[in-house]
Amino acid sequence: QLQSKILILTICAAGIGGTFQYGYNISIINAPTSYIQTFMNETWLERTGVPLESNMVLLLWSFTVSAYPLGGLTGAVVAGPMAIMLGRKMSLLLNNVFVIIAAVLSGFSRMAKSFEMIMLSRFFTGVNAGVSMNIQPMYLAESAPKKLRGAVALTSASFTALGLVLGQVVGLRELLGGEESWPFLLASNVVPALIQLMVLPWSPESPRYLLIDRGDKESCISALQKLRGNSDLSAELEEMLAEQDAAKGQRAKNPWELFQNPSVRWQLTSIVVLSSAMQLCGNDSMYFYAAYVFQEAGIPQDKIPYVVIGTGSCELITSVTCNMIIDYAGRRPLLLGGYIFMAGWAIVFMVALSQQTQISWMPYLSMACIFAYILSFGIGPAGVTGVLPTEVFDQMSRPAAYMICGSLLWFNLFLVGTAFPFIVKSLAHFCYIPFLVVCVCTALFVGFFLPETKGKSFLEISEEFKKRNFKAQTHAVFYKGPEEIKSTML
Repeated sequence: QLQSKILILTICAAGIGGTFQYGYNISIINAPTSYIQTFMNETWLERTGVPLESNMVLLLWSFTVSAYPLGGLTGAVVAGPMAIMLGRKMSLLLNNVFVIIAAVLSGFSRMAKSFEMIMLSRFFTGVNAGVSMNIQPMYLAESAPKKLRGAVALTSASFTALGLVLGQVVGLRELLGGEESWPFLLASNVVPALIQLMVLPWSPESPRYLLIDRGDKESCISALQKLRGNSDLSAELEEMLAEQDAAKGQRAKNPWELFQNPSVRWQLTSIVVLSSAMQLCGNDSMYFYAAYVFQEAGIPQDKIPYVVIGTGSCELITSVTCNMIIDYAGRRPLLLGGYIFMAGWAIVFMVALSQQTQISWMPYLSMACIFAYILSFGIGPAGVTGVLPTEVFDQMSRPAAYMICGSLLWFNLFLVGTAFPFIVKSLAHFCYIPFLVVCVCTALFVGFFLPETKGKSFLEISEEFKKRNFKAQTHAVFYKGPEEIKSTML
């Protein structure tokens, strides 16, 4: 059973320094908000002798918050070249440098009396999350056996959710969320990085990368033996060699080449739609609303952080459940079900918000909606979206596909983060209408256009998409015939 232990070790090592950091760093910034704003004000007062106006404090704070998705966007763009040149595993290891820089900056920011250091640290933390969100699912899906591929790549989503919950727990006032300890809270992300640096070197590099990108068959076989043990490798090797043949003479593609290539049109459309929908479906905004709704429901102010941890745990429970069922249920039903349920809950949530003051039990309904919405997101969209680029693209296009996917994800996170307060202002209780539209459209797209990839080899999946991409062209070829013949007769 050693080989399954090595696979589990690889999953945990990649996850703890990978997508775990993304979730953790999103949630630790919430607890010390007011303390950091006070720190900004005091620092400015010391430097200039004039206190900051409240809207300037807000502006500086929004810069600090948006530095994270900007870093993420940068990370998503450099992740592709890193994965190709350094390999999947080496990229994940090097990626920890960014977090260590970030932890030093934020840890010493108060001593140095510089809030700019916090902004910079958030940027570097973002870069780290951007790289790992792209490379980790790619590394794991390429290392996993076919029948477990969905479940293994999906652990990325479980680690994100675990990071969210742990960030909320560590951010409690009793632990590191107090006024004195916030620099330690922001620097605590160095711990997962150090764990990864100690554990990941024991795991093998992605066998597919070794064979197809490096052409190194011996290393590929030894990596496979580490991951699979004594089980028969011939079928899997044959599949990889067939992929290698299909990729012969090609080099790793650039993102813009994918947009020009008609043979990947449907794959590209699918990941663009799904990775945009993942941020535009309003799940992250639910967390924004959580505190307000719980307050309305009559939960005392000092107990709210504990209930918010419940929402994070919700996402964790569903992504672990999704892990268990993805290779039985398939990708499509989970995505379709997730978005349909989210659309339904969005409607109920808006009705509940609008009746919040009139009907006494409405706040409890909106509370239930928040949990239900996050559960629906966790069961499908949260995890499946990250697995798809690995499955629908071949080895040469995969890094570029993840660059496109990651860039969209971060850009949309930035967009929603910036626009949501204004949406709330203008639409009030009906602020979920834009998200409702996104959920309905995505569900329709998945229902009509996305093929199932469960249990198929990478080559079978690309064959299926080839049929779709060239369906229109084959019709066109048949119609050309008669016209040409007519013209010669005349």
